[in-house]
Amino acid sequence: MIFLADRLSAPAFGSTLDVYLLRRFVGAFCATLAVVILLHLMGDVFGRVDNLMGNDATLSNAVQFFLYRLPLMISRSIGFAALFAAFLSLGALARRNELVAVGACGISLHRITVPLLLASFAISAGTFLWNETTVPLATRQAKFVYDVKVRNAQLQSVFHNRQIWIRSGDSFIRADDFDAEAGRLRGLSIYRTTPRFTLTGLIESPAALWDGNRWVPEGGTEWRFLEDGTVERHSLGGRLALNERPDDFRVFTRSPDEFSYAELKERIQDLRRKGVDTLRDTVNLHTKVAVPLAIPITILLAMALAVKPGRKDSIALDLALSAAIGFSYWVLLGFCVSLGKAGAIQPWMAAWLPNMVMGSLSLFLYAGSE
Repeated sequence: MIFLADRLSAPAFGSTLDVYLLRRFVGAFCATLAVVILLHLMGDVFGRVDNLMGNDATLSNAVQFFLYRLPLMISRSIGFAALFAAFLSLGALARRNELVAVGACGISLHRITVPLLLASFAISAGTFLWNETTVPLATRQAKFVYDVKVRNAQLQSVFHNRQIWIRSGDSFIRADDFDAEAGRLRGLSIYRTTPRFTLTGLIESPAALWDGNRWVPEGGTEWRFLEDGTVERHSLGGRLALNERPDDFRVFTRSPDEFSYAELKERIQDLRRKGVDTLRDTVNLHTKVAVPLAIPITILLAMALAVKPGRKDSIALDLALSAAIGFSYWVLLGFCVSLGKAGAIQPWMAAWLPNMVMGSLSLFLYAGSE
């Protein structure tokens, strides 16, 4: 039990009480994070083992792939680990009647939660920096190992933040962007050449959609450069002469996890200059900031529930409440993001509305928890 010689109403931050609380919180956070990452890794291994074995992946390539996947797993596990650690550390105080002893010394329950709340903001900032630096690089490498070394996809393209280039026979295909979910190429150009790379034709289309069997252009023009120096111009019909399938482009697309905030912002600005729709990318951009900031919001809710008078402490109950809060947030986020990408609500609202809802609930419960 915490021993306090004097009755203190508001000890200065950094006191023995704060150090004690932080040590318990950090210990629980590290232990929970390790367990959650291990469970996440096991689920990922079992979920991909058939694909890896089906492609005759070597043990070295498989290990390499999962090692590169670890930073993303850590990023996705931090929020739950911090949430459960808050329940666990405060629940331990209640179980040992230490909350009663602290209250008897005149220290409010709100003051007890201050060091944990500050720690949650530090975790939030660290998560954002982790997502900006390590996660994009490692996720790109994991994708490269899986697509090229495991699935043996042929690298006939160079993908930059700005464009996709693919060589197909005697043609070169350039696209500003490929929406893998919708199966749509945007900002498409096809350069027809001879074996000596003499340009014989050019096809340009603002977009082309895969209908399951072929590419259907959404408008566009075809130029043919004849040997006598003349140029023929035709409007594109209902079919595009393109042999590649969506999987050929999907290899070189990048998920939001493969971009840092700065890279994604630069990509959006470049696509907007070219007149390409950036709604989905804009939603993902706001989400990159909103999700890390949800950590202190959900922890505030956990603290409000953990110090509720008369609450029976149980590790099973702590785990259930942590799972319920985390699941509720991700369901709400997924729903709002879907609305945002469909254009039903503004991109910023799609990312921040779950934080607003959870934040309002957390503040309401926290204010009445004393």
